[in-house]
Amino acid sequence: MLYRPPFPLDLGAVLAPHRRGKGDPCQRHEAGITWLTGNTPEGPATLMLRRFADGEVEAQAWGPGGDRLLDGVPALLGARDDDREFVAHHDLVATVRRRKPGLRLGATGRVWDALVPAVLEQKVTGIEARRSWRELCRWFGEPAPGPAPAGLRVPPSPRAILSIVDWKWHRAGVDLSRRRALIFAAQVAHRLERAAVLGGAEGRALLRKVPGIGVWTAAEVAQRAWGDPDAVSFGDFHIPSVVGYALLGKALDDAGLAEVLAPYAPQRQRAVRYVEAAGFSRPRFGPRLPVRDYRAL
Repeated sequence: MLYRPPFPLDLGAVLAPHRRGKGDPCQRHEAGITWLTGNTPEGPATLMLRRFADGEVEAQAWGPGGDRLLDGVPALLGARDDDREFVAHHDLVATVRRRKPGLRLGATGRVWDALVPAVLEQKVTGIEARRSWRELCRWFGEPAPGPAPAGLRVPPSPRAILSIVDWKWHRAGVDLSRRRALIFAAQVAHRLERAAVLGGAEGRALLRKVPGIGVWTAAEVAQRAWGDPDAVSFGDFHIPSVVGYALLGKALDDAGLAEVLAPYAPQRQRAVRYVEAAGFSRPRFGPRLPVRDYRAL
């Protein structure tokens, strides 16, 4: 399949939110090719993307769910993203928007695959969450279909999550609260996929009906599953400070973040993405959050 986006496309920037660290076993970029995997109603699948110099994108897929991933390529690359009503209220946001016209909000259309790593990232460091994600994918995710690079895995399916016994959760470094959230979500996973159809606040509200899924987790899923332009990750350890220092020169809490982003509604998350794309980082005044290893408890 060949797809020529009718808009400027920064492929790396669009796909970046879907990658969980450099060692993500479900996404890999090498030799100009990006490999991604996913669960679909038809089964697991692998997607290969290659962007040519003229802007055209080649896509191939393998596995029972391959056709579904191919059909979703335009949305994944931001074809459904509509930023025409967006107005920049800060110079930094306006500058990044002008310099990065290819930065779009892509949508996978798959709730479950975004939900598992989001739950793993609840209230722990990125190092801890990515370690657990890699190990769960390696132990309970299927090998990627097709001629995929060695070690590429499909995210664990709901059935696979429900098969995990306590000692294996412990071995993967997943504490009781996060494992419970994943188990509750796996039990109703087929219903949760409807959130991507509902979209917006309604879709996020559906996700939050699951015990253990709050505002932060629902927003993280919404950003990836349906490219929600207004789903801000309130409750995040870093985002309020990063946005605050970038736009106001001072740290913010969630209330302050909500206030500074209010003029951007209903596209507040897009403004956050522009701040993140600027490469701005908050000043560090104290020790970092310690990395815990639940396997040692």
